[in-house]
Amino acid sequence: MVELTAQNLPWLEVTESYTILRELGSGSYGHVLLAVHQRQGRPMALKFIEKRDTELEGFLSEYCISLSLAAHPCIAGALGIAFQTKHHYVFAQDLAPARDLFSLLQPQVGVGIAELPVKRCALQLASALEFMAAQGLVHRDVKPENVLLLDPECRRIKLTDFGLSCPRGTAIEALPESLPYTAPELCCLDPLARLPAEPSLDAWALGVLLFCLLTGYFPWHTAADRHYRDFEHWHRSPRVRPRPPHWGRFTYEARDMLRGLLDPAPTQRSPPTVIMAHIKHPWLEPKELGTAHVGRVLLGSSRGR
Repeated sequence: MVELTAQNLPWLEVTESYTILRELGSGSYGHVLLAVHQRQGRPMALKFIEKRDTELEGFLSEYCISLSLAAHPCIAGALGIAFQTKHHYVFAQDLAPARDLFSLLQPQVGVGIAELPVKRCALQLASALEFMAAQGLVHRDVKPENVLLLDPECRRIKLTDFGLSCPRGTAIEALPESLPYTAPELCCLDPLARLPAEPSLDAWALGVLLFCLLTGYFPWHTAADRHYRDFEHWHRSPRVRPRPPHWGRFTYEARDMLRGLLDPAPTQRSPPTVIMAHIKHPWLEPKELGTAHVGRVLLGSSRGR
């Protein structure tokens, strides 16, 4: 598919075929615009990727992965439209009218989202990641900014942005800047070392994402700092070590679920589908809601990284 597309990726002047309405988002990759196909009258999101920062092969990989996942209802798949302009590679994808998951958070306040919409997100993301894993793919960039909302109550969401996605087993290197969602085995990788991409990377990122949604805080800045080390010690000896900040907000069932997703050992880490076994249990302790803790790590957007 990639070779065929590389030979036939058409050139197009955007305004000849599309009416651009507004920008939906932007980042280091480029930007996403809300557009209407003039002949079909269909609204869609056009993702513009800067040619100066992206090789054609990289664009085609993202496009083809997105196209191959389009059948899943919780994935913002490509619509089978791809072209290039003078400065950009472009493809069309599903439209999500209610922004992204990060827009529901209050980054400088430390207020999470209500439990019900978090559970809705968790189930849908687990389904999307399970589907990707079944296709032999690893997303590698699961975070609130890459979860699109079709409604503010999270009844329907879509996982997006497959720019870092790759087949399972692909040798990958650590990104220039580690994020809270980066698993420890990748965060602590030597600069010249490589690691085979595994679905356990996505399970870790999902665990961090759920922690953020429920508390309004990152559990750590990176899986190498003091906050993470405190968590790792507690994870190893939960009956001896004190709970890290915010973990007292969770019920036993939620702690069990998150400890599985956030197991420092990737081979022991729970898959996203572990959520199914915990979805009917309460996740938050009512008496802990709104409680302030020392050593908090406030949320900040990683948009554009």
